[in-house]
Amino acid sequence: MDISLTVWLLTVLGLTALIAIDFLIGRRPHEVSVREAGIWTVVWVVLAALFGLGLLAFGGAKAGGEFFAGYVTEKSLSVDNLFVFIVIMAKFAVPLRLQQRVLLFGVLIALVLRAGFIAAGAAVLASFSWVFFLFGAFLIYTAWKLIQEARGGHDDEAEWEENRLLKSIERRFGVADRYHDTKLFIRRNGKRVLTPLMVVMLAIGTTDVMFALDSIPAIFGLTQDPYIVFTANAFALMGLRQLYFLIGGLMKKLVHLSYGLSVILGFIGVKLVLHALHELGVHVPEIGIAVSLSVIGGVLLITTATSLLATRRQAAVRPTDPSAHPGGRGEAAGRKENDSVDV
Repeated sequence: MDISLTVWLLTVLGLTALIAIDFLIGRRPHEVSVREAGIWTVVWVVLAALFGLGLLAFGGAKAGGEFFAGYVTEKSLSVDNLFVFIVIMAKFAVPLRLQQRVLLFGVLIALVLRAGFIAAGAAVLASFSWVFFLFGAFLIYTAWKLIQEARGGHDDEAEWEENRLLKSIERRFGVADRYHDTKLFIRRNGKRVLTPLMVVMLAIGTTDVMFALDSIPAIFGLTQDPYIVFTANAFALMGLRQLYFLIGGLMKKLVHLSYGLSVILGFIGVKLVLHALHELGVHVPEIGIAVSLSVIGGVLLITTATSLLATRRQAAVRPTDPSAHPGGRGEAAGRKENDSVDV
């Protein structure tokens, strides 16, 4: 689509207004209930659907279909990211009442960083069509790697460790030994230092960048329109905070999710390679957006159904530990808010 600067600015302003409203409504730190998370998850999904319908009406069937395919893909990939977010929350022992604040600012950091990735990716693809081969090969490799991890057992704690940027920030500014409610900085011996809340926000935001290494090429495999890529990412990320609280317990039941994501990434990788060959003049079939939507939606439905069936059978054979926290955040829930945090 040919998107004017005015439409871009209005879109960014609209998304900023939605984020501001979300922040004002949830500005008081509190433990998020399943009901609250469910309501806001529905709100963000409805907003994304309305935006997609708007693209369908004003941009045509192709633009609308690409948005919905991109949104569903980014949303499904973000669910897998939530496993690592849970690990980060537990490692930093984030009090339950502060977790929504951490996720809000962490997701905002991720959105800004992803916007940079999207701009760079769009510029590269516009200049060098051979990059489609690179993206396609990378997604196929990532799909194979996901299958290997799923077969060998997925260790979320081993997957996440503090990156170099985060460690350098901690060394440069220093970190307080406990949480100070919603404060991001405090004064200690006359020196300004970070609080653990600030550190964990940076951890969530910068960790998401690593996940973007496969999700950004994946959505570029469905559409090369930067506007659609950005808005699909924005709506998928902005609903992530509520999804974290809503399906914290369900995520552990999605035992086949990695298999489903590997199929989706592999499919998009093949689609990218075919598109690259087509750009070079090779007569190969191209996969349309309707087929892409059908494959992505079908794989997710089958994966969810088989996962729930598998966990139900496992529960019948071996009951789960009743002492486990339903969201996998027992370590964080069991500590007092003023406990020291090793960061």
